[in-house]
Amino acid sequence: MCEECYSDNNRITPLLNPLDCLQNHTQYICGTCGRCICIDHDPKRSLQRWNFPFKSLDIAKLYLRTADYTTKSSCGIYEVKNSNGRVSFKIFQNRIDLQHYLEKDKGKTCATMEPLFQKPYQEFEHTEIRKLSPAEISQYMAER
Repeated sequence: MCEECYSDNNRITPLLNPLDCLQNHTQYICGTCGRCICIDHDPKRSLQRWNFPFKSLDIAKLYLRTADYTTKSSCGIYEVKNSNGRVSFKIFQNRIDLQHYLEKDKGKTCATMEPLFQKPYQEFEHTEIRKLSPAEISQYMAER
């Protein structure tokens, strides 16, 4: 597992519409393994990709580093259940942010109120935040 971005596969992301994401969104480029992670802001939802609910803990782990980097702190992944029993995984900076979220969204709960996955925050000197060039996109896609 990459110590910086917490992934075993350095070309696993973007998961959805990878070419579109690499061409049009700002990427967190892991300075250790080179994996690109969407760190762009979604104007429709006023959120960054890491704020979205994820279908699994493994998928949430793929975006955790962008949350850590954005907040400059150790964020955690929490299991959230809605009133009809559907489970999702969300990243929060801390338990207080989780509590605020649960207070706003009354039908949602978090049984443990503890992160399922969290790593201590640290800076990495070769990290880059930018859009990729067409050549970089071609190479990244070829390596997938």
